[in-house]
Amino acid sequence: MNITDRLRKRFDALRSKGRIRVLFVCLGNICRSPAAEGVLRTIVEEKGTAGRWEIDSAGTGDWHIGQLPDNRMRIHARRRGIELTHRCRQVRPSDFDDFDLIIPMDAQNERNLRAMAPTPEAEERIVPMATFIDMAMRYDHVPDPYYEGAEGFELVLDLLDDGCRRLAALGDGK
Repeated sequence: MNITDRLRKRFDALRSKGRIRVLFVCLGNICRSPAAEGVLRTIVEEKGTAGRWEIDSAGTGDWHIGQLPDNRMRIHARRRGIELTHRCRQVRPSDFDDFDLIIPMDAQNERNLRAMAPTPEAEERIVPMATFIDMAMRYDHVPDPYYEGAEGFELVLDLLDDGCRRLAALGDGK
């Protein structure tokens, strides 16, 4: 069974529960993960399926707890009609019980999450964001734009839009 078949099977089970609970994770929870949260939230609101989703984001690090996302990411997202109002937080042990899917943006955060997972069942909830991104985009992770210019933030939003559209389609059974 390939990854797409496994994901479809997992999403079939999640849809039968009524809600799909997703936690996006990056390092500081100021760029990629709150942007993914905002992108997916916007997509499911436009589709009229927001009630079937619970969407949040967190960081594996604790440097920015309580802050709004990076101002540059908020500006680039706002240009696309996406408001990022999330307050940064760190991943908690309870997140492994509270969310069906925990989606890291890159390999470092995936390793951090796997080390934190309290059980093998909790570790199965970790699915990298790259799993949802069209491989034609040529990225196996969502790069951190923090030290990049405007192009880096736009690239991240492009990757997240592609991946979140695929994630939402799986949530719809497509």
